[in-house]
Amino acid sequence: MILSDSEFADSERLVLDKPLVEALRRRRDELLTALADRAEPVYGVNTGMGRLAGVALDARQQAEHQRNLLIGRAVGGPPWLPPEDVRALLVVRLRDFLRPWSGVSAELVQFLVDRLNDGFTPAVPRFGLGSSGEIIALSHAFQTFLGIGTVLEDGVEVPAAAALARRGATPYVLGPKEGASLLQGSPLAVVHAQRGWTETQQLIDLQTLTEAMAIDVLGAPRAVFAPIMAGGDEHLQTVLHELNALVGAGPVRPGVVQAPLSVRVAPRALAHASRVNADLHETRRRWATMPGDSPSFVDGSFVPGTGYHAVDLGLRMDAVTAALVHVGEVSVQRTHRLLDERFSGLPAQLTRDPGPQAGLVPLHKRAAGELQALRRLATPATLGSIDTSAGQEDVQAFAAAAGEQLRAAAGRVFAITACELITASQARYLAGGEGVPGLRAGYRWVRSVVPPVAEDRPLGPEIERLVSACRAACFNDLATLT
Repeated sequence: MILSDSEFADSERLVLDKPLVEALRRRRDELLTALADRAEPVYGVNTGMGRLAGVALDARQQAEHQRNLLIGRAVGGPPWLPPEDVRALLVVRLRDFLRPWSGVSAELVQFLVDRLNDGFTPAVPRFGLGSSGEIIALSHAFQTFLGIGTVLEDGVEVPAAAALARRGATPYVLGPKEGASLLQGSPLAVVHAQRGWTETQQLIDLQTLTEAMAIDVLGAPRAVFAPIMAGGDEHLQTVLHELNALVGAGPVRPGVVQAPLSVRVAPRALAHASRVNADLHETRRRWATMPGDSPSFVDGSFVPGTGYHAVDLGLRMDAVTAALVHVGEVSVQRTHRLLDERFSGLPAQLTRDPGPQAGLVPLHKRAAGELQALRRLATPATLGSIDTSAGQEDVQAFAAAAGEQLRAAAGRVFAITACELITASQARYLAGGEGVPGLRAGYRWVRSVVPPVAEDRPLGPEIERLVSACRAACFNDLATLT
């Protein structure tokens, strides 16, 4: 069974094939043999963890230790991760356990697969994760396998033991090292990196569309968007080629020498966002090749790891968030220019009856409010270590927090983008005509969700519908959008 990124949200039933189960059992036997033959400390197995790693555990303590690891660190609380992110977290943990350096039992892997298949959704905290890794979130996630803690069913917290019983499952009994393995690594940061990358790529495509619409309805001169102006910047070249495919050699508004700055520089903002987002994607891809457990079981030995310190993912997510903030700033300013008759040559505020009707200027106010909230997310989450665990853990990555900020930023930019799409569609409606050929499908798509505004109406619900449509759409080829 191969788990790809596309399977993060996949609801298809997962099945472990027989050769994979046999491989898991061989590795587990090797790990247990190595533990039995080893007199030295193995972190988290025959020792305590964190500041108490120097405490040796006797046989009785070792038998209880793996369970204690999961329940003693569950100090989080609501708000909880959304169910789709919890499923993604479980999938990433499953993928980790299928790597050769894990050594957990086939029974634990099967139990995890069964819970993915039966919709078991642990209540996992989103915030307050102040450890060097993700042990607070992961203890909440996996103590539920033991029948402890709570799970979410239709948004309601229910006891994990009851949820297992309804599924005909008995609580899992952890074997040596399995509790420690469930707590290690940074699977939540990986989830955020993948989901954040996907959402950002959607926004780059959408913002390319809004920029093209602004060029079209403002009648902006096209020379500034010539691909040759990108030099050797491949990301900028790509953006400019996509823009030119959409707007073509359309008409320029008479007397316009230069478009507003927000229109002219948008391709650079989009190219930068594309560049840092590609860097995030490549970093996340590398993470799938590295052991996340600590200690990992490699070539018969227990090797300490640092997969809990996802600083490279966190800093890159911070960078993508900052890039999205600037994209949002450009979009809000461009929306303002579309509403201004001095730039558009259209009725003020894009209404048929300026004065008695407010037109679309409230859309800009919504976008400005989203931008104000968006800017506050630009403070890097990854920077700022805090001494914990009596000095044993003196550096944190806070990568999951960076992921939360990235996802929140994407949500704000989706709303800003929806406001601009409605504004551009309304401008084209008032200007008459279908627009340049490359954008006609795009205008039709927006109007299928939000019809032109003939008179003032409450647009809040329509903005939300367009945001949902934007999140669901696939913009691999903007020129043929339907």
